[in-house]
Amino acid sequence: MTTGLWIDGGWRESRGGRGEFAVIDPATTDVLASVADGSLDDMTAAVDAASRTHEAWAETPARERSVVLRRAWELMTDRSEELARSIVRENGKALPDARSEIAYAAEFFRWFSEEAVRAHGDMRRSPSGQNWIMVTEEPIGVALLVTPWNYPAAMATRKIAPALAAGCTAVLKPAAETPLTALALAELLAEAGLPEGVLNVVCTTRAGELVEHALADPRVRALSFTGSTEVGRKLLALASRNVVRASMELGGNAPFVVLDDADLEEAVEGLMVAKLRNGGSACTAANRIYVADRVADEFVERFTARMAAVRHGNGLDEGVELGPLVNADTQRKVGELVDGAVREGASIATGGGHDGLPGYSYRATVLTDVKPDAEILKHEIFGPVAPIVRFGEDAEAVALANDSEFGLISYLYTRDLDRGLAVSRRLRSGMVGVNRGVVSDPAAPFGGIKQSGIGREGAAEGLREFTEMKYTAIPYR
Repeated sequence: MTTGLWIDGGWRESRGGRGEFAVIDPATTDVLASVADGSLDDMTAAVDAASRTHEAWAETPARERSVVLRRAWELMTDRSEELARSIVRENGKALPDARSEIAYAAEFFRWFSEEAVRAHGDMRRSPSGQNWIMVTEEPIGVALLVTPWNYPAAMATRKIAPALAAGCTAVLKPAAETPLTALALAELLAEAGLPEGVLNVVCTTRAGELVEHALADPRVRALSFTGSTEVGRKLLALASRNVVRASMELGGNAPFVVLDDADLEEAVEGLMVAKLRNGGSACTAANRIYVADRVADEFVERFTARMAAVRHGNGLDEGVELGPLVNADTQRKVGELVDGAVREGASIATGGGHDGLPGYSYRATVLTDVKPDAEILKHEIFGPVAPIVRFGEDAEAVALANDSEFGLISYLYTRDLDRGLAVSRRLRSGMVGVNRGVVSDPAAPFGGIKQSGIGREGAAEGLREFTEMKYTAIPYR
């Protein structure tokens, strides 16, 4: 299978002499497809198309934009199984995770089809009585959307849908590991009635060079990026040159706190979701598990048994709960973090290693006897590894949870809602899950604080990331 770039409403080969790059199946290491490797010329062509079509799309009635997005939701829902299986092949995750991702991703099209028709702004009378103050929100312009490999559908629709709903045109740069989903979404939107040039997709193995090239173009007015904090810092510096609006959904290092009055069965099940959802390759994954001393032994025993029973394999196989990681580099990084923790005194309660598993797999792993200052706790693991640290009082748990440069999400388990709310108020993160292992919802503002990002995705706040506020003074009559 060979595919091109999606620019100005159709396929084209790379015109910069870059040729093609291979997309690898993480479960088999076989080549799935060859994709045109985008060049600087291709990125310019994509921005050209988005710029040329922006005014017409911005002037398109909100109801018509809404209809396109609603139709995209319908098409995506109808083809959910096909899209889910495609994600498994290029990403490696287990099929149940891929199905959940498609349902979640499609919901952004439906949610923002509804947000598109809700007028934002207001009319106020000046205190002097001399004029009216009219405040409107207008589409910001051409948006550059940069997405990661871990959720190739959801991270794309979470940006595409609000951009289009707001009246912006866009250039999407997906991860080189998972370009096929992004290209399928472009075709799907065209079938839904999206005009040519409104959404363009440029796949490339030279992401940094092409993104920098796009941000240097004064026609690009917004950047929405999901990825590592390290890369996010560099993009913020590049965006500052043209004062480009930047929305950043960056790294996470989520604490999962189990208080001494928690329902342990619920906490274990919640941690299984928070840790193993998407194979642990999620910015929201529970990376640091803090368990109260009084219940730690029982919790570790229950959780270790659940992790030991996880079925590994090719994500397309029936009953598989945990597929491979996306590539060899990720597999090696996860292994190095586990080995380092063991050298620091941690014990492997279950898992560790990848012998006998397909492709780039790594076993579901539980680490106990982890010191509060262990190196593994400072990193976003992005794999199925759960380091467990014991604590005494609630204040200690809060201090440990907050001891990170990241602040995306925290998880907390307790039977006492008042206690839970009191602790959650002290947790320094943009989101908190109380007795829940997953909080993502298109109707909720997703995002973090500190080094975990700027801005929000989803909800009404997600649409506003693609608008500018305008104040117009009108003489009072």
